[in-house]
Amino acid sequence: MFTKAQFIETLKDELPEVFPTKAAAEKAFDKFCSVIADKLHAGGRLRLPGVGSFTVSERAARTGRNPQTGKAIKIPARKVVKFSVAKGLKDSL
Repeated sequence: MFTKAQFIETLKDELPEVFPTKAAAEKAFDKFCSVIADKLHAGGRLRLPGVGSFTVSERAARTGRNPQTGKAIKIPARKVVKFSVAKGLKDSL
């Protein structure tokens, strides 16, 4: 698994003129994640060409079961984030 720390190190190594320090690369990565979250909170769809699309989807309320007791419980409706991989990336794998 490629961790956040490894990603930041790679950014710093691949683009030293843009990210001269790990701190600069980490700040950019954190801002990138923040922008994605902000756009999704605003109810939008975010498309990263060549990578994929993030969308917010509504899950309906449903009845589930407590696995310990077997008792029926109500699971409320909620929003979830979905990611679809871009066709070009999917085909290249």
